[in-house]
Amino acid sequence: MKYKQLTLTERYHISLFLERGCTQKEIAEELGVHPSTISREIRRNWDTHSDKYEYTTAHINTEHRHKSKSKYTVIKPQIENYIREKLKAGWSPEQIAGRMKYERIGSISHETIYQFIYRNKASKGRLYKYLRHKNKKYHKRCNDYQRRGTISDRRMIDTRPKIVEKKKRIGDLEIDTVIGKDHIGALVTAVDRKSKFTLIKKVPSKHAELVTTALIEMLEPIKPVVKTITSDNGKEFAYHKQVSEILDTDFYFANPYHSWERGLNEHTNGLIRQYLPKKTDFTQVSKEDIITIQEKLNHRPRKVLNYRTPYEVFFEEFAKELAA
Repeated sequence: MKYKQLTLTERYHISLFLERGCTQKEIAEELGVHPSTISREIRRNWDTHSDKYEYTTAHINTEHRHKSKSKYTVIKPQIENYIREKLKAGWSPEQIAGRMKYERIGSISHETIYQFIYRNKASKGRLYKYLRHKNKKYHKRCNDYQRRGTISDRRMIDTRPKIVEKKKRIGDLEIDTVIGKDHIGALVTAVDRKSKFTLIKKVPSKHAELVTTALIEMLEPIKPVVKTITSDNGKEFAYHKQVSEILDTDFYFANPYHSWERGLNEHTNGLIRQYLPKKTDFTQVSKEDIITIQEKLNHRPRKVLNYRTPYEVFFEEFAKELAA
């Protein structure tokens, strides 16, 4: 089995398994890595002062070692390869430039990346095809709230704790649905307000029963940190009380005609449409396709996160809350 770099979440589990008295071989089997990976990790990052393996210290020390390695002089072909790879992964030039600076692998402006793309286009290259902006006009959706009716026992967003607005903690989620071609099939999406971490699940239709089941299945693995959920007034969220009870969380509804109250979820759905444009036949979209899109969004650096990824921010906070 090939050695791979461990994540913060994996280091957290190593710490947890060690405290439970598991052997290195058992830990390796649980994480799906070679035993030598665990042995090497513990040997390199054992804290001699506390005489234990502490996962956050281990992660910080490893990152510092990687950043302190002598770096070769970045030359144009290597930067070009990085740009090509990240464009194909769906990153914007601004995200590429910011992440390069964050990882200290080079310093280049997003304007320079755009110039590179346009020079490539002038040479009949196709890198511009990976840019998100498609020059399509935005068509405002009509609001059919009155036609759809209301949902009973709603708690409106005005009663939601003010701390949610500050985006200082994980676990405050915005949820929505994305509809397929001819209203056949849908995606249920949930986005964390602080980290922008996104979960996506495909359902055959947006009937309330199916959406409720999907929400519970999506959020149960992170139930310990889920604090609030906010949705629009779609009838697919009619069983909100069931979601609240099973996940032990508070469920709120945005005010009708106030889409900006769930701006993050609206933006995230727009990012999903980059991969699944309108008129996409969702019956032809597999579970694996959805997982791939979810992974791309969660491992894409964000300017608002100082070019860290949603995955990095969410699971660092997740580990802290579990350890508290």
